[in-house]
Amino acid sequence: MTRSLPGPLLHERRTIRTLTLPALIRLVTEIDDNGPIARQKGSLQSAFGDLTPGQLRHAIDSARDLGLIHADEQAPDRYRLTVRGEALAEVYDTAARWARERQFPDDNSDFVTRVQHTLQLHGGSLLASGSRPEPSAPHQMLDEFLQAYSRLPNYTDARSTQQAEAERAA
Repeated sequence: MTRSLPGPLLHERRTIRTLTLPALIRLVTEIDDNGPIARQKGSLQSAFGDLTPGQLRHAIDSARDLGLIHADEQAPDRYRLTVRGEALAEVYDTAARWARERQFPDDNSDFVTRVQHTLQLHGGSLLASGSRPEPSAPHQMLDEFLQAYSRLPNYTDARSTQQAEAERAA
């Protein structure tokens, strides 16, 4: 018999799973590192040429639904980070830096893989006793982010798990 997780913990794990989608990490960090994405034709494709249109659309929809980006079809800067998006970009940077210093998950990992694995440790880090191991800097920042934005929509419930897994596999 399988025990189900308490509602808040399940929501947290689903939120972390959504926040660690590769295309979402790429979208948020691209805007954070290089500024808003212009409305010019081809600007999205040039920034994310290796992503399929479906992966990119899912990342944009997820970011918009989670309040991470402003998406204005008429403005010259079509996609730009919100305050929440900027806070998440800091979490991503801290997670990647922490992982790089520890060569986690291995010494050849790229930015996205480092962020994914580091933040996913958080979602699975409850011990049998219900306590967490000693917190790391990225996990403290993620906790602060999740607390500050505790009203993130229960977005992952509305989206298909298969869709998220297809995104993760790509």
